[in-house]
Amino acid sequence: MERKDLYDEATFEEIVARIHQLTAASTPEWGQMSVAQMLAHAAEVQDVMNGKPLKGTPFLFRLIGPLIKRLVVDTKPYKRNLRTHPQYKMTDSEDFETQKDRLSDSIRSFRALGKSELKHPIFGRLSAEERGWAAFKHLNHHLSQFGV
Repeated sequence: MERKDLYDEATFEEIVARIHQLTAASTPEWGQMSVAQMLAHAAEVQDVMNGKPLKGTPFLFRLIGPLIKRLVVDTKPYKRNLRTHPQYKMTDSEDFETQKDRLSDSIRSFRALGKSELKHPIFGRLSAEERGWAAFKHLNHHLSQFGV
């Protein structure tokens, strides 16, 4: 998988364009989330990357955080249907347009924060390069899930 960076303008514009290709009727190629739930999930993950607290982290996640970080920063694509943090599980019906706007705002906030190094609540310190890649990789995974 080509290593891209959400801080890169062309990559950012590519992600924004792919988000705008989604419709309320988009269906997943795998997984259980609706498109609105996926957008809410992606926005929540991005908000945590932007510094939002992560609540209720299971002990196992904290224990294996460094191992998870390796998966996150590796160039191999994510496997389908991986377990996620409880805060990232979206089970409610979500409004598509609201969540699309929320995700767009969240990735714009990510870029506005700049290339600072932040400590992730599970992965620990992430360099700007790791943050830009991790943000792209996660968004790419879920946009691909919905065929865009």
